[in-house]
Amino acid sequence: MHRTTRRGLAVVSTIALLVAAAGCGGDEGPGGAGRGTVPGVTDTEIVVGTHMPLTGPASAGYSKIAPATKAYFDYVNANGGVHGRKITYKIMDDGYNPANTQQVVRQLVLQDKVFAVLNGLGTPTHTGVLDFLKSNRVPDLFIASGSRSWDQPDKYPGSFGFNPDYTVEGKILANHVKTALPGQKVCFLGQDDDFGRDSLAGVEQVLGAGAVAVKQTYVTSNTNVAPQIGAFKAASCQVVVLATVPGFTALSIGTAARLGFKPQWLVSNVGADHPTLAKQLGAAAGLLEGMVGANYLPMQNDAANPWIQLFTKVNKEHNGDAPFDGNTVYGMAVGYLFVQVLQAAGQDLTRESLLKAVAKGGFQGPGLAPLRYSDSDHSGYGGERLTRVSGGVQAYFGPTYETDERDGPVREYTAQPVAPPANGIPTAS
Repeated sequence: MHRTTRRGLAVVSTIALLVAAAGCGGDEGPGGAGRGTVPGVTDTEIVVGTHMPLTGPASAGYSKIAPATKAYFDYVNANGGVHGRKITYKIMDDGYNPANTQQVVRQLVLQDKVFAVLNGLGTPTHTGVLDFLKSNRVPDLFIASGSRSWDQPDKYPGSFGFNPDYTVEGKILANHVKTALPGQKVCFLGQDDDFGRDSLAGVEQVLGAGAVAVKQTYVTSNTNVAPQIGAFKAASCQVVVLATVPGFTALSIGTAARLGFKPQWLVSNVGADHPTLAKQLGAAAGLLEGMVGANYLPMQNDAANPWIQLFTKVNKEHNGDAPFDGNTVYGMAVGYLFVQVLQAAGQDLTRESLLKAVAKGGFQGPGLAPLRYSDSDHSGYGGERLTRVSGGVQAYFGPTYETDERDGPVREYTAQPVAPPANGIPTAS
C-alpha cells in the first residue's frame, strides 16, 4: 500500500488549489469562456476608469467631463446602484499627452484591474492605447473623440465611440456653407491628427476637393497660431472652419481679432462650447458673437429641457454645484448611457455581456441625433444640429441633420429625444 507523506499531502493540496484557481480563470472579454472572476466586478462594486486632460493644452472645459460623469454615477449609487452594485470611477490625468496616456491606461488595466475603460478622451491620446486594450480584452466604451478609428468592429471589437464621427460633422458644417453661405471663400484649420484630417474629409465631401482655398494645421504643443490665421487673412478667407479643441478655438478667434481678421467661424462640436470659450477669452468674449457651432446634446442653458433639469439637480447634489456648461452635460450623458448598458448587460455581468449589450443597440437618451451601435457599427451619435451665438447666448437653429462618413446625403433627422425617467435613472428593458 502506498503511503502518502505529510509533504506529499502538501504538494497535492497546492496542486489542487492551483487547478481550482485556474478553473476560476480571469475574465474572458470578447469571446471568453465563462464568467469566472471578472476584473473590476464584485457583488457590490463595478470599477471603471478613464484618461482625461485634467491639465495641459486640452484641459479648458474638458477637465470638467469626468467629474460630471462621476457625479451621475454617485447619484445612481445613492439610489441603489445597478443590480445592487455601485460604480467606482477612477479618473487619471494624462495632460493630453499620448505618452502619459499609455502610462495611466496601463496602470488602470494592470494595477487597478478596471472592468472597462470609459470615455477616454482625445484622438492622438486614445489612438495609442487601442491595441493595448484590445490585447487585454478590456471593453473600451464611448471614446471621447469622433475619430473613425473607433468604428472598426473587425479590428477593434471592444471599442465604441460616442461623439459624432468627425467626417459626419464636417459634412454637416459644409452643408451649412453650401446652403447659407454659397460662393464664399472657405478655409480650414484642423488639429494635425485624425481629428483634423477626418473633419476636412467631410468638408471636402460636400464642397468638393478644390473648394477649400487654404488648409492649415496646428499641434497642441505650439500655442502660436498667428502664421495660420495670417495665411487666412492674406487669402481673404470669408469662412473659416475650425476642427479645434476649445483652447485653440479661443486662440484662433483671439489671434484673428488681433490681426484685424473677421471671418464667419464654423466650429467643431468639440471646440464650440460657449461658456468654455467665453471663460478663455475673458473680456474679449464678445468676439464669439455670430460663431456657428454644432452639438447633439441639450443646450446647457435650456432650463425647460427635462434632461438639463435632471443634470442640474445631479450637479448640485453630487458635483459641488460646479459651473454648468456643455462639458457637464456631455459627462452626465456618458454616465447615463453607461448605466443603460450596465442595466442591459444584466446581473451576471461580464465583459462579454457588456459588449453584447452595447452592440445590440436601441439606446435612447438626451441626444438629438440617433445612437448607431450595432454589430457592424461602433460609431456613436450619427448627426448634429447647428448652434449660433447671438447676444452672448448660444442657441440651436434649424433642424437636426444626420449623414454617413461616405457619400450619403446630409438629411434632416426628425425624431424627438425621449424624456428621462422620473427618477433620472434608466431601468433594465
